[in-house]
Amino acid sequence: MEEIALVPASLPEVDMAAFPASNWVRASVVQASTIYGDTPATIAKAEKLIAAAATLGSQLVVFPEAFVGGYPRGSTFGTAVGYRSSQGREEFRRYHSCAIDVPGPEVDLLAAAAAKFRVNLVMGVIERSGGTLYCSILFFDSQGVFLGKHRKCVPTAAERLIFGYGDGSTLPVYKTELGRVGGLVCWENRMPLLRTALYAKGVEFYCAPTADSREAWQATIRHIAVEGGCFVLSCNQFCRRRDYPPSPDYTFAGFAEEASPDEVVCAGGSAIISPSGDILAGPHYEGEAVLSADLDVGEIIRTKFEFDVVGHYSRPEVLSLTINEKQYVPVTFVPDEKRADYKLGEAGSPMLP
Repeated sequence: MEEIALVPASLPEVDMAAFPASNWVRASVVQASTIYGDTPATIAKAEKLIAAAATLGSQLVVFPEAFVGGYPRGSTFGTAVGYRSSQGREEFRRYHSCAIDVPGPEVDLLAAAAAKFRVNLVMGVIERSGGTLYCSILFFDSQGVFLGKHRKCVPTAAERLIFGYGDGSTLPVYKTELGRVGGLVCWENRMPLLRTALYAKGVEFYCAPTADSREAWQATIRHIAVEGGCFVLSCNQFCRRRDYPPSPDYTFAGFAEEASPDEVVCAGGSAIISPSGDILAGPHYEGEAVLSADLDVGEIIRTKFEFDVVGHYSRPEVLSLTINEKQYVPVTFVPDEKRADYKLGEAGSPMLP
């Protein structure tokens, strides 16, 4: 006869301490104004703000959209439909001169600051490529390694006068010692398919530099956090009229009359949101600040138990998405290998004697 062992009436308790503990990350979002028209001074200000965040124990520090290079709020660049003024062209030349090359010396300075203070750094910049400007995000790890960039895919409204369009080749999510870090700029974050690209790459710390200080922006970033099951770190500049050049050097449109020097022209609203949609820091509307929060990384998986937008809550047989990550260039040179005197220049252009 087969003997069956009976389960004891009482079992030893499971030692929950044997399970790995959830990791915590301290993150900061910086709400501050560019020193408009002075990129070296802005880089120096950025380093001081990085130092302040590091003093708070931050491991991840995120800066606003266009912090380096400046966000030209209120400027028309002398344009109307069918018309561009000579003053507007000169204003664009000055603005272009404040943008940075990527890679370039300013990128090296930011990398050095990230390494000096041992922080993962996410920085909004105006990137210069030839005669075209891009509104970009730069990513650095805590060793000062420049990981790469994201170029804003769709500039918003009048931004299309001055910014080019990014393509699918700069939609990165970077694996760091903290987790996977990625991001989109301002109203790109309203584009569901673009957000889904980051979700599919496993973004955990979703950075959303912005120039939108309106209350409705808070609904956007809270939705992203819940939809993506990720932490959202959104930061904006806080600017008064005096943070821009005075009239007539800089005409500030959008006001019925000329704004006073102390008038707030961008109120900030920076915030940090949990994967559950809870507000962990901010929104802050009272001036420049470094907002910090401790992020329980385990919350990402806890929320995805219920909703994983690119996992068990997806229906790929009904709905699917294809991302084109190809880099597009306007001119491609095919070398003539038969010519001994043919070589390519630094920009890939032919150089002949």
